[in-house]
Amino acid sequence: MSDLIAYATPVFIALLLLELQLAKRRLPAGARGFERRDMWASLSMGLGNVMVAALTKGAAVAVFFAVYEHRVFDLGTGAAAWLLLFFAEDLCYYWFHRIHHEVRFFWAAHVNHHSSRHYNLSTALRQSWTTPLTGPIFWAPLALIGFHPFVILTAQAVSLIYQFWIHTEFIGRLGPLEWVLNTPSHHRVHHGSNVEYLDRNYGGILIVWDRLFGSFEPERAAVDYGLTKNIRSFNPFRIAFHEWLAMFRDAWSARSWRDWIGYLLRPPGWSPDGSTLTARQMQRQRA
Repeated sequence: MSDLIAYATPVFIALLLLELQLAKRRLPAGARGFERRDMWASLSMGLGNVMVAALTKGAAVAVFFAVYEHRVFDLGTGAAAWLLLFFAEDLCYYWFHRIHHEVRFFWAAHVNHHSSRHYNLSTALRQSWTTPLTGPIFWAPLALIGFHPFVILTAQAVSLIYQFWIHTEFIGRLGPLEWVLNTPSHHRVHHGSNVEYLDRNYGGILIVWDRLFGSFEPERAAVDYGLTKNIRSFNPFRIAFHEWLAMFRDAWSARSWRDWIGYLLRPPGWSPDGSTLTARQMQRQRA
């Protein structure tokens, strides 16, 4: 996986520089473009993610191989296996992504990717320093089914490379492709803090899972990027760990074991007294 990402990195940089130049000339209507400190914070997060992933990749591969030893089928590496893996990996990504939004413990690992109030190709690189630890379990079932671990890693890399280009305001709707693929329009919604956009459009390459599982929302209103409570910091360490600290602080103040578990495993925004609201609660109030 790291090899594919390494090969793609010069392309990422070239596209980022191109978008930066386009933003200096003329922004699409309503676009926020770039902010220098925000961009460097995103790049710092991306570099940190690469470093953590390099240190933890061996453990993830070991988990995949341990599961693969108990595989149900031998699927091989033929064309049919790759086609099946394309859909299977994308489904695993969907549930990885959805659970990282809907369970606070996992949200603490993912929230930094949503902390930018800008939406550009540098935002794609604002990656977590802790999802390399929380993520591999979501792809382990693929090894159990019978996909070879190195094939799984390749499919993951393809998905990550695809998702880079959808972090832009310079590409509008793409006609019939909007029905099948995750596009910049769909992913702008995903990064919105508008109440109607919260916890929507989790897809990696495909948007069909969102349509099937009821988490799809089209881009209608202008997108307000960021969090419902923005941290207003460009410090990568604060970006990386602020929600972990907030979650454990809430859990420490819990008055019962039920509340303690709730602060860790219920959706972000949950509180035992209703003083703070989850995305679903906010959407019900708005309806």
